[in-house]
Amino acid sequence: MAKVEIKQPIVDEIKALFDGAVAVTAVDYLGLTVEQDTDLRKQLREAGVQYKVYKNTLIKRAAEGTDFAQLDDVLEGPTAIAVSKDDPAAAARIIAKFAKTAPKLELKAAVAEGKLYDKNEVQTLAAIPSREELLGRLCGSLQSPITNFARVINQIAEKSEPAA
Repeated sequence: MAKVEIKQPIVDEIKALFDGAVAVTAVDYLGLTVEQDTDLRKQLREAGVQYKVYKNTLIKRAAEGTDFAQLDDVLEGPTAIAVSKDDPAAAARIIAKFAKTAPKLELKAAVAEGKLYDKNEVQTLAAIPSREELLGRLCGSLQSPITNFARVINQIAEKSEPAA
């Protein structure tokens, strides 16, 4: 069996992973302990992010003709990819937070919604709060003036009540 025949199913698997993805984040995972890697994979899985390790050449071949081909320059050395189909910043956010406790984990780059983010820009991408957190902040912002208004009306009502 030729090498191409062996590798083609893996390339197809990566293409399927990229299909419908809004972001792909490339990381250097070398130096992580098994426990750290397992914990990282668990956090990513809970956020709906798929995390896989493939050969760089196979990732490059699968990314040809897609926005994710922009990652070709950073696909050197040990590389894992985190693929998100929902939240473009989810993988970067989780990996950046995890890297604070595991300094060997290094963000290489990311492509989110068609734009390439280099190592430094990925940190900015990681700082974007999740959709749920942003919605919570919005609700709090909308609720605050109404709450303050109700409090003022209540105080006015208490002051104007006749003493018993």
